[in-house]
Amino acid sequence: MNHERSVRLFDRARLLVAGGISSQIRVNEPADVPLFFTHARGSRMWDVDGNEYIDYIQGMGPNLFGHSPEFINRQVREDMEKGYIFAAQFERELEVAEMALNMIPMEDATVRFASSGTEIDQLLFRTMRGFTGRPKIIKFEGHYHGWMDSVNWSVHPPLNEAGPEDAPLAVGESAGMEQATAEGLVICQWNDLEKLEKAFSDHRGEIAGIITEPILANTNCIFPAPGYMEGMQRLCRENGALLAFDEVITGFRVAAGGAQEMLGIIPDLATYAKAMAGGFPIAMIAGRRDVMDYIGNGTVYHGGSFNSNVMSIAAAYASLKYIQDGGAEFYRDLNEKGHRLMDGLRSVAKSQESDLHVQGLGSVFAISFTTKHEIMNWRDHARNCDDEKYGRFAREMLKKGIRLASNGRTHLSSAHTNEDIDETIAAVAAVLPTL
Repeated sequence: MNHERSVRLFDRARLLVAGGISSQIRVNEPADVPLFFTHARGSRMWDVDGNEYIDYIQGMGPNLFGHSPEFINRQVREDMEKGYIFAAQFERELEVAEMALNMIPMEDATVRFASSGTEIDQLLFRTMRGFTGRPKIIKFEGHYHGWMDSVNWSVHPPLNEAGPEDAPLAVGESAGMEQATAEGLVICQWNDLEKLEKAFSDHRGEIAGIITEPILANTNCIFPAPGYMEGMQRLCRENGALLAFDEVITGFRVAAGGAQEMLGIIPDLATYAKAMAGGFPIAMIAGRRDVMDYIGNGTVYHGGSFNSNVMSIAAAYASLKYIQDGGAEFYRDLNEKGHRLMDGLRSVAKSQESDLHVQGLGSVFAISFTTKHEIMNWRDHARNCDDEKYGRFAREMLKKGIRLASNGRTHLSSAHTNEDIDETIAAVAAVLPTL
């Protein structure tokens, strides 16, 4: 597969843009260089050298309906004719809030809009501390809640730096992070209730709340162990702490009501982004009215020039309406296609006696290489998964016209077809013997 023009453009990009890319994960694209693209539609993308790909990155999750769906284009075009940024309120904003609250299984809740997952999680942390008057938040290894200093700790820490099993150390993900911000976090292993109980015991009266991915999409798409989320919620209530779900990935992707609907656990607060606007930048926090009132009355400050801009709200309106109109059939079709792909990959792996491993659910799942039946948390992944082998696999799949994420997370869209899935399974069957 020829990438000559992408190579030339990347050489140029490095002279103009730091590193040649505008989000660090993009440098890890499984190609000769980070690729440059001309256009994308539905499940497919085309690069500057004319290569066509079936895309399972889908913008790292936002493109729930595939690339550039016409129903979103149409709504955005119509609404943006009236203005871009009002720095004021408009009725469509209320319609989006109402639709979202009707889908999310929280009672007596309100929302606030922003522009990115990183940003909305910052508001979440501030709100938890502001409401409880406590300084610390429990954050789990393997979970990602944005790139800001206050939380970009122990996302995927090297095990030789991560500290004891029952008292992990905060390991920064970047140079230049303010070390003092780690003091506001208590790092804990996920999917282990005993260790969570110890974290509360060791910091009695200090914990404002817990932030968790309810389904761990940033590490192997791991489901919580039976009883774990119930235990987490109980511990929060017993200790006067708030429970917050980071549904930036799972929200509106795994179900209309997100992971809350799937797991039957309703948190005090939750954050959303990615799939909510089908590819446009938006974020939202939803939560109990008494907690959200701290934002509403200005006790917890929040602002932003681009919050609830016309284009993002229009895209969110079109997205949520499309989901609403599709009803249960929308997610049934999406997940059936995803499960068909997962089953196909497992079948190929079994027939070739490969250690390719698939974990997750239809709309979003992870591919890794391990002989373990199920990965339970970050340390389990670090000890048992062959990330280097996955990298080779993704590079070979790209040569077959299948674009996979460098971190193994695979996103289905409603635009993927059975033909796409068949082509992907055939490519896996051809690639596995070469690894």
